[in-house]
Amino acid sequence: MSQAYFITGTDTDVGKTTVAAGLLHAARQAGMSTAAGKPVASGCEVTPKGLRNADALALLAECSVPLTYAQVNPVAFEPAIAPHLAAREAGVALTVQSLLGPMRDVLALQADFTLIEGAGGWRVPLADQDNLSDLAMALGLPVILVVGVRLGCISHALLTAEAVARDGLQLAGWVANIVDPKTSRLEENLATLAERLPAPCLGRVPRIKGVTAETVAGHLHLDLLD
Repeated sequence: MSQAYFITGTDTDVGKTTVAAGLLHAARQAGMSTAAGKPVASGCEVTPKGLRNADALALLAECSVPLTYAQVNPVAFEPAIAPHLAAREAGVALTVQSLLGPMRDVLALQADFTLIEGAGGWRVPLADQDNLSDLAMALGLPVILVVGVRLGCISHALLTAEAVARDGLQLAGWVANIVDPKTSRLEENLATLAERLPAPCLGRVPRIKGVTAETVAGHLHLDLLD
C-alpha cells in the first residue's frame, strides 16, 4: 500500500529538505519506490537548463520513480524571498489550483512512499487569499512536521500542530532536527515536545558535519508511520 505525506516545518531553515531526503532514502533502503514534489521554490539558481533549486534537486536525487525536474518543482523563482512576493515580482499568478495539478500528477505515480514538501512553515502565503497550507488541505495528505530544535521551538511546534489539526489534517509524525546543539535544556525541550505533540517522534537528527541523506536516514524510523 502506498504512503504519501506533506512535510512542513516549524519555520524556514529548520532542515525540512534534509529530513525529507533522509526519509526518502530510508524508504528506498526498505525496498520501497519513492517520489517527491516541491510545488514552489524560491532562491533558485540560473542554469543552462533553467532555474534550479538545491532543495528540489536533493529530493529528485532520492526519487526512484523516473521524474523530471519540472515534475518535482513546477514553479521556481530566483529571488530568495517568500513565494508570494517572488510570484508578484515575476508577474506569476501563484494559486493553489496552479500547484494542485502537478502535485496530483506526482501522487498518481503511486510510488510506495511519496513526500510533498512545503516552503517555510505551515501558513506561507501563495497569493492574496491562498496559503501553502491550503494546498496541503486540497491534497488531503497526513503531515510530517520537522521541528527545528532551538530556543522557542516548543511554542512553534505546538502552534503548528494546532494549525494542522484545525485545518482538518492528521499529524502523522514529527522529527526533531537539532539545528542548535547548544540549546539550553535540550533533553527537557525534547521531552516536552514528545509529551505535547499528538504524534510519534520519527527520529532525532543531530548536527552532522557533511550531512547526507544516508546519514540522516540512519536516525529516522519509518516504521512509526501509520
